[in-house]
Amino acid sequence: MESPLLKSPGAVPADAPDQEVAAHYGEPAQEQRALERGGAFVDRSDRGVVRVSGPDRLSWLHSLLSQSLDGLKPHEPTEALLLSPNGHIEHHLSLVDDGEAVWAHVEPGAAPSLVEFLDRMRFMLRVEVEDVSADYMVVTGPPVGEGLRWPDVAGTETRIVRRADGFPEGLRPAGLWAYEALRIAAHRPRFGVDTDHKTIPHEVGLIESAVHLNKGCYRGQETVARVHNLGRPPRRLVFLHLDGSVDRLPAHGDPVEIPGGRAVGTVGSAARHHELGPVALALVKRNVPVDVELLAGGVAAAQEVVVSPDTGANAQIDLRRRPANRG
Repeated sequence: MESPLLKSPGAVPADAPDQEVAAHYGEPAQEQRALERGGAFVDRSDRGVVRVSGPDRLSWLHSLLSQSLDGLKPHEPTEALLLSPNGHIEHHLSLVDDGEAVWAHVEPGAAPSLVEFLDRMRFMLRVEVEDVSADYMVVTGPPVGEGLRWPDVAGTETRIVRRADGFPEGLRPAGLWAYEALRIAAHRPRFGVDTDHKTIPHEVGLIESAVHLNKGCYRGQETVARVHNLGRPPRRLVFLHLDGSVDRLPAHGDPVEIPGGRAVGTVGSAARHHELGPVALALVKRNVPVDVELLAGGVAAAQEVVVSPDTGANAQIDLRRRPANRG
């Protein structure tokens, strides 16, 4: 569903999967600054919105998702993952219960497959699952009032609102580039962009925010428990400070290499931050030294640790660094 804001003066469509909303409105740096100081909102109306109602909704979702939800209080936002039987991330949900239903927003185009899976798992329980993306949309902006909202990056909030109610008044629109720059700077991975079909929660730092480690069984729990107890996931998320003298950003999927040309990972998302300059997130092999210089799509990059190479409750090993040159 193409956003009406794409018809605004200066609006430029974002790249897939966000081609239905604006990347920017002609002033990307100014838009980012306005968003960070609370003077702008971001149209994220391409995201899917799912509503789960019925008296059994919380206990039912608790049994399916990675988060502890059976005691979730009204208007208390949280995150959850739907994992494959092998522990790979299939959906990343931001959700809240309003006392009558659970509302969740997911990646563009992801709502139908999520609803299809949930519908198959209802059995005789008193729950109803709906894809309400046609009537509701996601907007990120400064904190306002009460309602269904999630704390977000740089002092912003993300809210689910009726499409018929339109966008916030009195604020300038900021494109998705502005939001993405703040998200990357906050080290927050985006499902489907900074992850792939093999990604497990420990690799991208979603354990603390989207996984409850002491709850009962759910799909994929065995992988989560094994990595948590033994440590050493195959890959780790890194934040990259990119060479600002280069006039391009690495593209999604570009190789991450170490000196000598050996590929050790792939680029996820990249953006130009108004203070930090060009930045990116990438997934690299666990055993890449934490202080080695990298090339991301041919662009020189210094890495900042997001996920320790030895993450896991019982792994107590110092971060590996290159041996000092003793001449």
